Amino acid sequence: MHRLTGLSLAAVALCMLVFVPNRLSARDDGRYANSPLKTWFDQLASGKGLCCSFADGVSVEDVDWDTQNGRYRVRIQGQWLVVPDVAVVAAPNRFGPAVVWPYQDIDGATQIRCFLPGAGA
Repeated sequence: MHRLTGLSLAAVALCMLVFVPNRLSARDDGRYANSPLKTWFDQLASGKGLCCSFADGVSVEDVDWDTQNGRYRVRIQGQWLVVPDVAVVAAPNRFGPAVVWPYQDIDGATQIRCFLPGAGA
């Protein structure tokens, strides 16, 4: 049990340090501490692991995400990216709008760690 907790904390720390691109970086500055959805956001995960928290995610307007050929896609910084199936969060969306957790890989390309489709999708 202790080992699992340590791994979970390490995963969250990694999300905060590595998986948030410079232009879209965010941190939990306490704004969401009293949100009734904070605990729910903190436990969200995709097949790529924990999504971190809402402070690390970016809310996506309806015009900036859709489906094409049975796959989700999202517009990030003016570029449409296909969401890898493994990055789709299977949990129902309690928040409402779609949320994406982008990051930059070692080559500087934008990747998607998690994508939560908008409610009603």
